[in-house]
Amino acid sequence: MSDEVSELVEELSSVLDERGLRLAVAESCTGGGLAQAITRRPGVSSYFLGGVVSYANEVKEQLLGVPSDVLDTVGAVSEPTARAMAEGVRKLLGTDLGVGITGIAGPGGATPDKPVGLVYIAAASPDRTLVRRDVWPGDRDAVRASSVRAALGLCLEILDARSNPGE
Repeated sequence: MSDEVSELVEELSSVLDERGLRLAVAESCTGGGLAQAITRRPGVSSYFLGGVVSYANEVKEQLLGVPSDVLDTVGAVSEPTARAMAEGVRKLLGTDLGVGITGIAGPGGATPDKPVGLVYIAAASPDRTLVRRDVWPGDRDAVRASSVRAALGLCLEILDARSNPGE
């Protein structure tokens, strides 16, 4: 884990602890990497309830509540899917903050409209949901690492603890 990710986890941990807020994550292309980054820090059980690795569309739909029409029309790698994943995991686990990550880490799976490196990340609070779209350079590991870093930054942004997400 990079120093930057460790610093973001520390910053997010402080904000969540201070405010008494709880967090859950729903991950696809990161395969649990966000949860791993968060749980490397001791004591996170005070705010981190858990997560869902939802690689299959059936899991996105049945467990997280992503509408089937969204998956059928715009696909799993889309803004509406990331939004539904974040809102769905927040509802499923009863947390204050939910994060959804979906994308194409590569090396395969790309289409002309959806290149390798395309990732949508959403953070949902009771008041609003923020979604960002990125196309990360690099190999599979680089795309996943960039996505984890950006998700932590987006959490801080939605909590108004930072003016822009970590790049």
